[in-house]
This record gives sequence, C-alpha cells and structure tokens, in this order.
Amino acid sequence: MKITKVDDAAIQGIQQYQKTEKVQDEANPIVSGSAAPEEKVNLSTKARDTQQLRDAVSQLPDVREEKISELKDKVDKGAYDVNGQKIAGKMVSESLLDIFA
Repeated sequence: MKITKVDDAAIQGIQQYQKTEKVQDEANPIVSGSAAPEEKVNLSTKARDTQQLRDAVSQLPDVREEKISELKDKVDKGAYDVNGQKIAGKMVSESLLDIFA
C-alpha cells in the first residue's frame, strides 16, 4: 500500500526533523579514525552513596528466617499472644493514613 498524500501534521513534522538532522550531519561530519571517543561519567557523592545503599539493600535476604523461626516456636508452644485491640488499632491508623496521604 502506497500513501501519496500526507495530511498528518505529525508526519510532516517528523519528515522536517529528519531533513534538518541530515543537513546538520552533513555540516558536522564525524572524523573517522582508530581512536574511539572517550566516554566519561562523573557521579556526585550523593549518587555514589545512593548506589552503595542500593547494593547493600539488594544483598539483604527477602525473608528474615530468624524472625520466622521465633514466631513458629511461639505458635508451637502456645505462647504466641494475639492482641485484637492492637491489630484493630493498626488497621484503623493505616487506613486513616491511606485516606489522608
């Protein structure tokens, strides 16, 4: 299928952009040689610290095995006490935070 008439402004804009890029590329030819351009990245101290923290967090386990085994032992011994009022209070406070956030 061949389209001969282009009425779409977006397509015309793209074509104009491509023509402009072609003219700029011809005006600024890339010097070819054996040496590749040097790429350099400078990270700020904050960015480096953030990356180090991300790396440290990614190494942490997803599951805290010691906490799970502790709770299992309490449940098995019958010593795990569930306080309904505390649970209800947490649920209400979290829902209120969701509403006002």
